[in-house]
Amino acid sequence: METLKDVKQRVYKFGNKTADGNSTMKNLLGGKGANLAEMSAIGIPVPPGFTITTDVCTEYNKYGKNEVVALLKNDVEEAVANVENLMGTKFGSNENPCLLSVRSGARVSMPGMMDTVLNLGMNDNSVQGLIAKTGNARFAWDSYRRFVQMFGGVVLGVGAKSKEDHDPFEEIIHKAKEAKGVQLDTELEVEDLKQMVADFKAACTAYTGEEFPEDPWDQLWASITAVFDSWMNPRAIYYRGMNQIPEEWGTAVNVQAMVYGNMGNNSGTGVAFTRDAATGENVFNGEYLINAQGEDVVAGVRTPQQITLEGSKRWAVLAGVSEEDRKNKYPSLEELMPAIYEELNNTQDILEKHYNDMQDLEFTIQDGKLWMLQTRNGKRTAAAMVRIAMELLKDGMITEKEALLMQEPAKLDELLHPVFDGDAIKAAKVLAKGLPASPGAATGQIVFFADEANKYPQSILVRVETSPEDLEGMNIAKGILTARGGMTSHAAVVARGMGKCCVSGAGNIQINYKTRVMTIDGEELKEGDWISLNGSTGEVYDGKIGTKDAELSGNFGEIMKLADKYRKLGVRTNAETERECKVAVQFGAEGIGLCRTEHMFFEGERLVRMREMILAEDEAGRREALNKLLPIQRKDFKDVFAAMAGFPVTVRLLDPPLHEFVPHEEENQKEMADEMGISVEAIKQKVEDLKEFNPMLGHRGCRLGITYPEITEMQARAIIEAAMELKAEGVKTFPEIMIPLIGTVKEFKLQEEIVRRIAEQVFEEKGDRIDYLVGTMIEIPRAALTADKIAEAAEFFSFGTNDLTQMGFGYSRDDAGKFLPIYIEKGVLKSDPFQVLDQEGIGQLVEIGTSKGRSTNPKLKVGICGEHGGEPSSVEFCHSVGMNYVSCSPFRVPIARLAAAQAAIKEQA
Repeated sequence: METLKDVKQRVYKFGNKTADGNSTMKNLLGGKGANLAEMSAIGIPVPPGFTITTDVCTEYNKYGKNEVVALLKNDVEEAVANVENLMGTKFGSNENPCLLSVRSGARVSMPGMMDTVLNLGMNDNSVQGLIAKTGNARFAWDSYRRFVQMFGGVVLGVGAKSKEDHDPFEEIIHKAKEAKGVQLDTELEVEDLKQMVADFKAACTAYTGEEFPEDPWDQLWASITAVFDSWMNPRAIYYRGMNQIPEEWGTAVNVQAMVYGNMGNNSGTGVAFTRDAATGENVFNGEYLINAQGEDVVAGVRTPQQITLEGSKRWAVLAGVSEEDRKNKYPSLEELMPAIYEELNNTQDILEKHYNDMQDLEFTIQDGKLWMLQTRNGKRTAAAMVRIAMELLKDGMITEKEALLMQEPAKLDELLHPVFDGDAIKAAKVLAKGLPASPGAATGQIVFFADEANKYPQSILVRVETSPEDLEGMNIAKGILTARGGMTSHAAVVARGMGKCCVSGAGNIQINYKTRVMTIDGEELKEGDWISLNGSTGEVYDGKIGTKDAELSGNFGEIMKLADKYRKLGVRTNAETERECKVAVQFGAEGIGLCRTEHMFFEGERLVRMREMILAEDEAGRREALNKLLPIQRKDFKDVFAAMAGFPVTVRLLDPPLHEFVPHEEENQKEMADEMGISVEAIKQKVEDLKEFNPMLGHRGCRLGITYPEITEMQARAIIEAAMELKAEGVKTFPEIMIPLIGTVKEFKLQEEIVRRIAEQVFEEKGDRIDYLVGTMIEIPRAALTADKIAEAAEFFSFGTNDLTQMGFGYSRDDAGKFLPIYIEKGVLKSDPFQVLDQEGIGQLVEIGTSKGRSTNPKLKVGICGEHGGEPSSVEFCHSVGMNYVSCSPFRVPIARLAAAQAAIKEQA
C-alpha cells in the first residue's frame, strides 16, 4: 500500500541561475513553477524561491492539513533557508527581514481563480527591520497594511457581508482618505498607515474572534494551506468546469522572496505581453504603475500607464488625452526609465524566442533593479491565436504542425460570431469610451451584480471593476463594462480568455450599486436598460444595435488550409435547409452527415399535411396525405442536394414519435380542429391515442416505417426523385439513406427492402439511374453489439451518440439537467456526457460497433452525427477509432476540421 512517504521530492528550489526543475515539468510544478525554474536556469533575474508540487495538493485533499504540513516541514524550512542565504536576509528578523510571497500555480493558467498572499513575514518586529534596512518608513508600513489586508481576506476570510456592502478593509481605507482629505492611497502618510494596520487587525479579530497571527511560520503555513484550499473554492471549480480542467490535477504552491515595486518613485510593477493579446499584432505592449505592487495593476484599482512609447501614444488617442498631458502626466516606462525599459524589452525578446510563443510577463522594479516574477504562454483571443501562429510560422520560429497544435479548436467559435452592422453603428449614440479590452460586439440589458447576470436572456455586466468572484456572471453575460482598470486588469484578461466582449476603464461612468444606476455625464441608465459594447474600439452605445455575420480573416483561411493538409477525418455538417448548407460549405463542410427530415415538417402546409396523415383512419387515408407531402419533400431534398452539389448527403428517415406533430394545448387543439374541419374531441382522442409513457423508447424511428411502410415509401421516392431531377439538370448528387433507431438486423432489412424497391421503380420510370447508399444510425447499444450482422447488409454506419449516450447511461437528456450538474460537482462524472463523449463507456460501444462492422464489411463507411461531432476531444476519439468522418452543426465545422488535424498530428508524434 502506497503511503505519503513513498513520494521522493515534494519541494523544488530555484534562484541565482539554478533550478531543480524546468519548463517540461508543468504537470508536477504547475505552469508558474516550471517557468520560474526555467527562467532562473537560463539566467533571467528571478527572485529565489521554491515550488511545492501539485502532487502535494492531491495528498492534501486526501490526507488533510496536519499530515501534509508535518511531512513538508523539514523540506520547507530547508527551502526557506536557501532563500535567506541567496537574499542575505532572515525570516522574521527585526533587522534584515526575509519577506515572502505565496502564490498558486496550476499546470494551466487560471488567472485570478486561486489565492495569493504577498509581504508574508510582516509583523511588529519585521516592520522595524524593513524601516532600518530601507530607511523608508512609509514603504514599510504600506507593505505591512497590504499584508494584513491580503492575509485577512485570503486566509482568514474577512470580506463584505453582502454584495451590496463594501469590503471592510476598503471601507477603512476610504475613511482614512476622507479624514485626510486625499484621493489616492499614495497620499496617506506613515501615521495614517500605522493606524490602518491597527484598524485592519481589529477588523480581523472582530471577524475571527482571535488575535492576528504574528509568528511568520504560522503565517507561512496558513498561507500555503490556504492556496491548496483555494483549488476547491467555488470560482476555481467553476473555471475548471468551464475549461474542462480535471480536479485531480491540483495546484502547486510557489513561495518566493518578495521584491517591492512600492519602495518609491524608482520602483514599480507591471504586466506585459510580447504581442498584442487582443489582435495578435507583433508589438511589445503592457502596463505599469510606479510605486505600486503587482495586485494594483490587475485589480484595476488604479488605471496604469503604458510600457512602450508607441503604446502610450495609442492609449492617449483612445482616452482623448493630449500629447502634452500624456507626456507630462502619463509617460511610458520607455520614457520614464529608459535603461529599465531596454532591459525589459531584451528580456521579453529572449523569452518569446525561448518558448516560441507569445508570453504574458509579470515584473517588478525594486529600487532601480528589474525582477521577472512570471512568464507564461499568454491568453489571447481567437483572432490573436490564429494570427500569432501564422506569423510565427512565417518567421520560421515554429513548424506547420506546431502552428496547428497552438490552436484551441473551441476558441475558433469566437471568429464566427456576428459583428455590429456598419450602418447601424453610424446611427448609434455613443455614451462613453473606454479601452478595447477584448474584441467583439455585445448588446444586452444592464446588470450590476455577477450573480444576477442570468436575469435577462442578454445581459451586459457593468462593474466598477471585476474580481475573480465575478467569473460565473462574466461567463453568462454577453459583454463586460468596467469603470476602472486597464488592458491587463482582471476583467480584460479573463474576458479575452473567454472570447467575451469587454470595454474596461471607461472613466466617465459612475456606478451606484445600492440604487442600481449607472450615470454617464449626467445621464442615468438603470438596471434592465439596453446598451451595446464594441470591444474592438472601446465604445459604449445606447440601446440595441443590429449585427451582421462575421467575415473570416485571411489568417483564419490559412490555418484552415493547414488543418485540411494534415487531417484524415472528413468533416460534414448536420443541416436541413439551403441556408444551413451554404453556411456549412463556406466553413468547409464536405457533405451532410445528418439531414433530419422531421425538421422539414414543422411549419406551414407541411405540418397540415403531416397532421392529415396522422389523423387518417386507414392506409388509404395516410397514402392520400403522403401524396400531398411528396412534392414538398422532393423540393426540400432537391434544394439541399443542390446546395451540397458534389458532396454526399445522409438523409435520416422520419425518426420522432408522431405525437410531436400534434398540439397538446387545448387552444392549439381548437385551431387544429378548425384547420382540419373536424371536432376538437376527435383531435383530443388522437392526441390521447398517440400518448406514450416513454416516447424516447416508444413508437419512433424504424418502428414507424415498419408499422407504416407507406411513410418510408414516400420519403424514399422523394429522395431518389430529387436526385434524379438534379442529374437531369447536370448536378451531381450522392444520397445516402439512413434507417434510424434499429436494434436488430431484421429491422434494417425490412426498411432497406422498401427503399431499394422504390428506388428501382423510380429508375424504371425515369429511364436512368444514380448511385446511392443505404445505411443505418447506430444509436441503440444492441445495434453496436451486433454490428457485424448489421454490416453484412448496411453500406454505412453513423453513430448517433446523443441517443446512444441516453440509452447507454440510462439518462433522459431532457431531464438530466436536474442531476448532471450535481454529478459533475461531486465528481461522479468529469463532464456532461451529452457535450463530451464518454470515451470510457459509450466510447467502447462505438469502438465495438466500428470494429465488428468492418469485420464483415471492410468497406463500411463509418461516421458520427451526434453533437459530439464538433467537440474537440470527441473528434480526437473518432480519429483514433478510424472513422471516415464526423458531422456537426455548421458553425462547428471549422472546430472539427482543426481538431481532426490535431488528432492526426498527435497520432504521428
